Amino acid sequence: MVPFEKVIELARSAGNAIMEIYQRDFETYTKEDASPLTEADLASHKTIVAGLQELTPELPVLSEEAADISWQERSQWAEYWLIDPLDGTKEFIKKNGEFTVNIALIKNGEPVWGVVYAPVLNWLYHGGTLTGKAEKVTAEGAEKIAVAKIPEQGATWKVVGSRSHQSDEFKTFVANMPNCDIVSMGSSLKLCLVAEGAAHLYPRLGLTSEWDTGAADAVLRGAGGQCLQHESLLPLTYNQKENILNPFFICCAKPDSTWAS
Repeated sequence: MVPFEKVIELARSAGNAIMEIYQRDFETYTKEDASPLTEADLASHKTIVAGLQELTPELPVLSEEAADISWQERSQWAEYWLIDPLDGTKEFIKKNGEFTVNIALIKNGEPVWGVVYAPVLNWLYHGGTLTGKAEKVTAEGAEKIAVAKIPEQGATWKVVGSRSHQSDEFKTFVANMPNCDIVSMGSSLKLCLVAEGAAHLYPRLGLTSEWDTGAADAVLRGAGGQCLQHESLLPLTYNQKENILNPFFICCAKPDSTWAS
């Protein structure tokens, strides 16, 4: 049995390592794909990987900061940890607090459990289909979360949009909806807003990688929601191909004729 409580503690420990760096000046580097990387990404990565190897030595780990693992090797994995040590590096650099630690357990291509921790906000989400629930933990305590009901005809949809990357496809998608309010949020917290019922929909019509979504996708599924591929409306899958890019996707309670063609 996977010790989920200890993995939650591990996410908090990684958050603490990030906060030590967040509260001082820090070095920023540029990765091969030109995206930013900080000392904090690496500190979080080392904390999580060391902890997971101690807790579940039999399970492989795929991290954004150590992704150079061949498809030949990855294709043999039935179960593994998928982590993004610091999702929202741009938010971290801007110091707006909307960045997260993400740890997901993937089994046969499905995210079955995950934890998402935003250390500045002190919000922690965890859950999945493996535990049959999802929770949000704050300073006030833990509460079970669930997706919101689909708005009635003519009612307003709350749609999550990114502050830093709103694509033309997203703008077109929103323009075709009759009534909607845009809710802005950074990092994987966008998926969590749908999971906790604070928003109805998150259309991500731009590029992401599997580690960007795995943990929050698991939480969303535990909360009764879905993360669906934009074209087919089939669930997102993980580690089913050589590249780790997601297709465009939509997070929702379920497909609805308001937006699903």
